[in-house]
Amino acid sequence: MSALPAPVHLPEPDWRFCVAPMLACTDRHYRYFARLLTRRARLYTEMVVAQALLHGPRERLLAFDAIEHPVALQLGGSDPATLAAAARMGAAAGYDEINLNLGCPSDRVQAGRFGACLIREPTLVAECVTAMHEAVGIPITVKTRLGVDEIDSYEHLARLVAGVRDAGCRVLLLHARKALLNLDTRANRQIPPLDYARVHRIKRDFPDLCVVLNGGLATLEDGLAQLAHVDGVMFGRAAYERPLLLADLDARVYGGMPLPVPSPTAFLAACLPYLDTEFARGTPLRAMTRHLCGLFHGRPGARAWRRLLSGDSGSAHTPADVRAVLALMA
Repeated sequence: MSALPAPVHLPEPDWRFCVAPMLACTDRHYRYFARLLTRRARLYTEMVVAQALLHGPRERLLAFDAIEHPVALQLGGSDPATLAAAARMGAAAGYDEINLNLGCPSDRVQAGRFGACLIREPTLVAECVTAMHEAVGIPITVKTRLGVDEIDSYEHLARLVAGVRDAGCRVLLLHARKALLNLDTRANRQIPPLDYARVHRIKRDFPDLCVVLNGGLATLEDGLAQLAHVDGVMFGRAAYERPLLLADLDARVYGGMPLPVPSPTAFLAACLPYLDTEFARGTPLRAMTRHLCGLFHGRPGARAWRRLLSGDSGSAHTPADVRAVLALMA
C-alpha cells in the first residue's frame, strides 16, 4: 500500500460521505489513519466544548494534520457569543467547517446545557447558529437527533430545522433516532428506533438544505441506497470498528480510480511512518494503535492483534514491537 500524495483541498464542499464525530474515537490520530484510506470522505473531530477552547489548552484541542482536509470541527455549547468565539478559533486554525452538536445525550453534556437537550430550545439553537454564521466565512452545520424524550413530533423537528436554515445553516446532519436522556450514550445508539422516513421527509420539505443521514448504517451498500433519498450519509461505529470499509468508497461514491482494498497487515504497515514520527514526539503508542484494533475484525488471530495494538498484553511498547509482529505475519 503506497503513501498518500501531498494533501489537497477539494474544489467544492461535498457531504456525500462523512465519518461521524465520536467521543474518544475520532481524534487526530484516527483521522490521519482514515485519510490513508479515503481522500474524499468528510471527517469530523470529537466534540470540543466551546468554553474549553476559550479557557483551556486551545492549541492541543485544535491540532490536526493538513492531510485531514476536508475536516470539520464539532463544537458543543449553548451560549451564542462563546460559540461564535470558538468558531472563529476553528476557522483561524484552518478547519473547513464548524458543526454544532445537538445529538450527544451524555450526563456531562446535559449538565452543561448543550448536546441533545438543546433540541428542546429551537429559538436558542437558531441564535447560536446565527452568531456562528456571522462570525466566520466557512460553513456552519448542525448535527441533531430527531427529537428528545417526549419531544418527538415531526412538527417540532421541522421548526428546529427551519430555524437553523433561516439562521444560515445549509447542511443538516440528521441522526435518525431521537435521544433518551435517561439512557447512556451506548444505549442511545441502539434502543431508540431508527426512523429513516422522517429524515427523507425533512429532505422533501426542505429541498434547499443538504441533508445527511446518520444512524444504523453498517455497510457501504446501506449508505449507497440512502443516497437515493438524501444528499449524503454519515457512518459512525461501522467506519471506526471496521476501518477498511473506507478503502473503496472513493471509487464507489465519488467515481475515483478503483484501488485494491489493502490487507490489514498492508494497511498497518502504511501506518508505521506515522507511528514512528508521533512516538518520537512523545505520543504513547497505545494512543494511536487503539484506533487500529478493528483492522482484523472477523479474521483469525483478531483477538491477539487487538491485545497487541491496544497494549493490553503489555507487549506493544514501541513501533518496533508492531514491526516485529508484522514480520512474523509476512
